[in-house]
Amino acid sequence: MKSITTYKQRIFGLDVVRAVAILLILCSHSTILLCPESKSTTIKMVQFFGTIGVDIFFVLSGFLIGTILIKHIIKQQTSVKQFTQFWMRRWFRTLPNYYLVLLINIGLLYVFNTELPKQLYKYFFFLQNFSQEQPDFFTESWSLSIEEFAYILGPIILMVLALVCKKLNKWSFLIMTLIVIVGFTLNRFIYDVSFTVDNLDISWSKNLRKVVVYRIDSIYYGFLGAFISVYYTKFWIRYKWLSLILGAIIFMITHFYIYKNQLEPNVYSSFFNIWYLALVSISILLTFPVLSNWRSNHVLTKPIITISLWSYSIYLVNYSIVLLSMQRLIDISVLNLLNKILVLLLFWSITFSFSFVLFTYFEYPIIKFRDSKRFKQWFRF
Repeated sequence: MKSITTYKQRIFGLDVVRAVAILLILCSHSTILLCPESKSTTIKMVQFFGTIGVDIFFVLSGFLIGTILIKHIIKQQTSVKQFTQFWMRRWFRTLPNYYLVLLINIGLLYVFNTELPKQLYKYFFFLQNFSQEQPDFFTESWSLSIEEFAYILGPIILMVLALVCKKLNKWSFLIMTLIVIVGFTLNRFIYDVSFTVDNLDISWSKNLRKVVVYRIDSIYYGFLGAFISVYYTKFWIRYKWLSLILGAIIFMITHFYIYKNQLEPNVYSSFFNIWYLALVSISILLTFPVLSNWRSNHVLTKPIITISLWSYSIYLVNYSIVLLSMQRLIDISVLNLLNKILVLLLFWSITFSFSFVLFTYFEYPIIKFRDSKRFKQWFRF
């Protein structure tokens, strides 16, 4: 397998997706650092695009993982052993960074003399937001829990289908994907009818948007994109610009409608609980035919790929480690504009510096080991 830093082997458009997603999140967190109590429409808009950044990561993860699973089906590598090897490869990609940063966050609680969250053990099994609101600790980990369970669920359904159908094919993959999308959409419907429409005590974001049992379908919209791009490649390419325009229209009309009518999740619960997140995922997915076929030799290619490579590390360190530590050490509210700008530059500089160290000396060596012959020998089962 080629190194992840072999630029010629990478899809530039998907690196742009990662880079844009993580920069949107960083911009959103920057407003939380400098203006945590602001009611400004502009600030709220920047924070909103940070939430879209996470949805972009969800759809992108689904597109990439779905493509890998399709390759398993094409090669008929669909035994329990082979899917276990798939999980091992995913876990070596995601778990080491996660657990290291989790331990650092626990250490920071002791440094700042802060109380440990209740049921801390759940973080070690990605259960902190499985079916309920996550505690106010290592808050960015909510999306990682959703991704981990999404990686587990698909192969399990495929193995069950293999028992029924004897042999998996492209329709097995599509059925699996639709089962997940329909199932989790129904779960949000059940959530919606289980609470009163005007229950203002419930946080839509904390109790639904960031909870595993309501969000896995967001990743599986990326699976749909993988299905079309692999099995209907000509269609995927032929209508890529039309798809891009349609995605932009869906995204803009959805949010214009929300803005125009001042819709609030706790008041217009059915729309937000059942449909909104799906519309966002679909609009993002519709940009992928263009982006997945975008190759570039532009002068900005290398910086964009670098940010893309560091994106996982950036996501893990920027908020709980860097931002919250800065808030504990610096009283932002008393600073003038110039000093706030300096704090902002410091936040970005420390984030990128820590991410460089984490990627270069921890994440990348583990990825190299995962892609080595030794790993394949050790995990043949």
